[in-house]
Amino acid sequence: MENLRLEELSAANVVAANSMTLKRGQEAFLAANARLEEFVNTQSAWQRVIFDGDEPVAYVMANFDPEVDREEYRSSILRMYVAGEAQRRGVGSFTVEQVAKEAKRLGFDSVYAVWEEDELGPGAFFRAVGFEVIGENEYGEAIGRKSI
Repeated sequence: MENLRLEELSAANVVAANSMTLKRGQEAFLAANARLEEFVNTQSAWQRVIFDGDEPVAYVMANFDPEVDREEYRSSILRMYVAGEAQRRGVGSFTVEQVAKEAKRLGFDSVYAVWEEDELGPGAFFRAVGFEVIGENEYGEAIGRKSI
């Protein structure tokens, strides 16, 4: 995973991004777009595809907007997934680091993530990369905060 790089989501890489598959059962943990759009304008979200060389290995959608009503969505990872075969190889950590760098560049002092706690869910990963659970939203999902 020494050749990891970000590319802005575009017409040139959207097919590659959509071709990635998660491990069985993980699809259930991706928030519905309708739920995300309750809180932020996902049309202006910061979307990146992570490549290892020429191979797409992850996707992240983040939001950076100090005007959003809900604190956990002002500087937030809205959606993130790592291809099943690339998991446990540093791709997720790299992705969170890149989101944190962008958040810091824009003047934020933390990044948030919201997830459903479950054995197959991303909670253990987010805690391992420095997110501290600070509460729960109205859907019963964990709200995590990582200081940067």
